[in-house]
Amino acid sequence: MTDRDPAIVAEGLRKKYKGGDKQALDGLDLTVPSGTVQAVLGPNGAGKTTAVRIMSTLLKPDAGRVEVAGVDVRTRAVEVRSRIGLLGQHAAVDEELSGRQNLEMFGRLYHLGARSAGARADELLARFGLADTGRKAVKQYSGGMRRRLDLAASLIPRPQVLFLDEPTTGLDPRGRTEVWKAVRSLVGDGTTVLLTTQYLEEADQLADRISVIDHGRVIAEGTADELKSRTGGDRIDVTLHDPSQLALTALLLPGEVTVDEDRLLASATVSDRMGALTGTVRALEEAGVEARDIAVRRPTLDEVFLHLTKGEAA
Repeated sequence: MTDRDPAIVAEGLRKKYKGGDKQALDGLDLTVPSGTVQAVLGPNGAGKTTAVRIMSTLLKPDAGRVEVAGVDVRTRAVEVRSRIGLLGQHAAVDEELSGRQNLEMFGRLYHLGARSAGARADELLARFGLADTGRKAVKQYSGGMRRRLDLAASLIPRPQVLFLDEPTTGLDPRGRTEVWKAVRSLVGDGTTVLLTTQYLEEADQLADRISVIDHGRVIAEGTADELKSRTGGDRIDVTLHDPSQLALTALLLPGEVTVDEDRLLASATVSDRMGALTGTVRALEEAGVEARDIAVRRPTLDEVFLHLTKGEAA
């Protein structure tokens, strides 16, 4: 595989679990360029984890083809495993061992000698900011530290492709930021990352491209900006002091308007940012409506996701 070849190619993937009443994957197609972060978003049950399990050789598809790092997953699974890393949804480290002992153990499982496993453990502890805590038991680590150690363990074999299946679930904002920083450093070194996540901000922060899947197939794909443009343009938000003025404000805004009574917010999609802003300010002044805040912004990925998946939860 050259740097120009895709790191992952999936074509027509299908999978139905025994006893299930629907296809987990229903003709999923996905291409991930080398040296990039590809995020996969979708509602619960959309097929995200099933796709990752197939691409990482843990599950066989009913139909379709997958190549990872230039190697066919179905016919050369052992070779694929030597080229990938996988960070699942649940921690894989031993809490009674120290961080260094965990990494050394993983190194030996990857058939590194004792000296090489120790050197690789020290290298990864330093890389992920864990050198000072490497001899502490993992049970003393914070959530963010444990997840960084998990990520370090997945890198023991220096993978060409790394699968991250909801890597920051359950972490607080600080812990998520720590993991994001670590992921960015991997891509800077040329690793390709496929990321599934329930945090849309995570995809916005990390991904070069985003694939939205629903009912087992890709329904939209592009950069964050490209996907945001599909919701119909920018939005103007008007936040009020007086709830009695909310209905009037909704009538004064251009285009399709949504109202959030709890936040005293009226919002509308607009095509002309500056024209909409000046026109709205003028209309509110003439109507005697006092706004607490007026802002023009790009759509969020949350809004894109809800629009594309018809409001289903991630």
